[in-house]
Amino acid sequence: MTEILTVACPTCKKPVAWRAESPYRPFCSKRCQLIDLGEWADEEKAIPCETADFAANPEFSDEWTSR
Repeated sequence: MTEILTVACPTCKKPVAWRAESPYRPFCSKRCQLIDLGEWADEEKAIPCETADFAANPEFSDEWTSR
């Protein structure tokens, strides 16, 4: 018998079964899914990255401002 994988909802931490019958996975509900989407839209969440210094590198010219 296969064991059902359970993950924590990223928003409320409630356990969620990872299977096709859980349509909002990894979220427990549509509400938690929309809360997470709102946090991304409000820029409360972001993917970390290094800021490139394009002005210091002539290889990266800004085509839009040089016209």
